[in-house]
Amino acid sequence: MTDENALPLEVKTFDPKVGPKRRWFHKRYLMVLLVPLFMFTGGVLGLYFQPPALQMFYAVTGLQPGAGSTSPIALPPDIELPPKMAETLLPSDVVGLARVMPRGDVSIVAAPYGAGDARVAEVLVAVGDVVAKGVPLARLDNRTALESAVLTAEANLAIKEAALMQTQAAVQASRDEAQAGLDQAKSAAEEAASTLARSEDLFQRKVTTQATLDQVRAASIAADLAVTRAEATLNRFSALALQDQPDVLVAARNRDAAIAERARAKLDVERSLVVAPIAGTILDIHVTPGQRPPAGGIMDMGDTSQMMAEVEVWQDRIASISPGQPVELAAVALGQTLHGVVDSIGLTVGRQGLISDDAAENKDARVVRVLVALDAASSGIAARYTNLEVIARIDTTAAQRATP
Repeated sequence: MTDENALPLEVKTFDPKVGPKRRWFHKRYLMVLLVPLFMFTGGVLGLYFQPPALQMFYAVTGLQPGAGSTSPIALPPDIELPPKMAETLLPSDVVGLARVMPRGDVSIVAAPYGAGDARVAEVLVAVGDVVAKGVPLARLDNRTALESAVLTAEANLAIKEAALMQTQAAVQASRDEAQAGLDQAKSAAEEAASTLARSEDLFQRKVTTQATLDQVRAASIAADLAVTRAEATLNRFSALALQDQPDVLVAARNRDAAIAERARAKLDVERSLVVAPIAGTILDIHVTPGQRPPAGGIMDMGDTSQMMAEVEVWQDRIASISPGQPVELAAVALGQTLHGVVDSIGLTVGRQGLISDDAAENKDARVVRVLVALDAASSGIAARYTNLEVIARIDTTAAQRATP
């Protein structure tokens, strides 16, 4: 007997043609998708940051990150490594663009100060000449006029020297004349005093009159006053040394001014010559006779006896650079490599200056300039290629390997 109020039961039947329903998504499918994603992300981060364990793995196995591709990874975007350097590149190596330059960089030889509108009359050297510091390199066309100014200054100096000698002679003559006047006044005063003594004796004996005595006494007083006046005149010339007399001082200052004028004229003549500011080799000449000295300098020179390389290192890699580390420089244009060691590290971070020809690349990278001293053999090769662009590879682990 069935209960009419009971709920009806739904009976499911199995249809062998249709089969059981299956769920289209399972959690294990999600794991299949996430595992490759995690592996890819870990590989990218590992190659980007290159942790010590990964670096050790590459060092032990000898494998090179990105060696299987045409463009090695972890390099500045404007550097394309030569095949040989790419094959031996280590993760610890620092790579940067560099340029070859003489020790102290290129020195620009400019026209002398105050050359004005002078033109180059003669170039005295040629490209490749090795000159010492101060050697004339070129001559300007204002030399003749400046030499005439020297002759004029020398003539004026001769006049001033003659005027000084004349003034000295005049002052000395006046001094001698004053001395003679004093001697004469003293002699006259002595004679007047003797005459006065005789007159007073005669007056006591009633031989002469009072008027005669008064006249003789007045003459004696006048003689004494003449002595005083002569002494004052002599004192004016003898109180100071001859060279300290006012007239002599004025003449001497005029002579000194003439000497200074002659020195300035001779200095102007020296400015008509272009001399070497340093000892080195003439690298380039920018002017020919008849031209005005250009604003960019008459010629370039540098000390090529010791060639250097200026390497631009990215600021995030500069901490691993230290003086003495070996450097390999790939000169693609020469088809060979140069060698040197890190000489000094710059103290400022600046914009990238050495760039490739691709205008789409980033030219605002922040870099630190590192100077590399080339060895003797490489320096001799690079001496003929100032400003040559090279690719530098700095071995930052050399010092560590050398340390026991």
